[in-house]
Amino acid sequence: MTWMKRLERWRLKGDQKSCDLSTIPVRGIGMENVAKNSLETAPTQDVRGKRHILNSLISGAIAGAVAKTVVAPLDRTKIIFQVSTRGFSAKEVVKLIYQTYRMDGLFSLWRGNSATMVRVVPYAALQFCSHEQYKQILGSYYGTHGRPLPPLPRLLAGSMAGITATTLTYPLDLVRARMAVTPKEMYGNILHVFIRITRDEGVKTLYSGFSPTILGVIPYAGLSFFTYETLKKFHAELTERANPYPHERLLFGACAGLIGQSASYPLDVVRRRMQTAGVQCRKYTSILETMRQIIVEEGGIGGLYKGLSMNWIKGPIAVGTSFTTFDLMQILLRKIQDTTLQR
Repeated sequence: MTWMKRLERWRLKGDQKSCDLSTIPVRGIGMENVAKNSLETAPTQDVRGKRHILNSLISGAIAGAVAKTVVAPLDRTKIIFQVSTRGFSAKEVVKLIYQTYRMDGLFSLWRGNSATMVRVVPYAALQFCSHEQYKQILGSYYGTHGRPLPPLPRLLAGSMAGITATTLTYPLDLVRARMAVTPKEMYGNILHVFIRITRDEGVKTLYSGFSPTILGVIPYAGLSFFTYETLKKFHAELTERANPYPHERLLFGACAGLIGQSASYPLDVVRRRMQTAGVQCRKYTSILETMRQIIVEEGGIGGLYKGLSMNWIKGPIAVGTSFTTFDLMQILLRKIQDTTLQR
């Protein structure tokens, strides 16, 4: 019986060893494959996310630069009317543009455009990029899985993108407004404007007019992105084409600009008055006080909506060009990256 028990013990030990030897390698291979797969997929997702952000930044920067350069003469003329008490009409616009051309030359119509580019390139890059990120965050929250957002989140994503970009680039907007309404002799370049403002008026002046700007950008950016995204959604449902043609994108962007700028225009006038108060020998203490002075001196419609008709020309062109350029640049960059990966 003793030998029989010993033989039984040896047999059981042998079975355990064989089981261990057969399962350990399999278990090791399985864990190795899981680790390998996780290492292969995680960096890919990370790279895709970074590539998407980079594409959005580049596309947004180019879109903003192209759009603002196209409408720079009209934009400068609009600002001059906004910050002055002179009457606005189509005849006065043509007269002002002609006088500027005769006195200072053709390129003076683009005066302040260098400051505009310094502001618009980071502003547009941040706005478009943050809009894409907010869409992803809200899409994850609402579970849209790549489909268009519901109406309210769609509006919210645009407003948040505008607030983000405006907050980070506001001093550059003030500098650009100062350069647009002053003669060459007063400010030599962008750096000179910063030095003069901080020295003569204080650093706080760099954010003069920030409150009406934020209040204005909420409906402007929100409605612009909302309108453009909504029109693209309706277009896809009606035509069953995911990508509209360039001229259709221009039209959608023009509608977005028209609605967005019309809704926020009075606050845009207030913002410009507060930004240029230092060179206009005026002082505005608040948004309501600025509005009150404009209404008393120039009337409600004539003052707060001065230059709006020009904005109905300039705004749709600028916003349509911006949205179209952004979308086409996104498509182009994706194609370039896909071609590079295939090689």
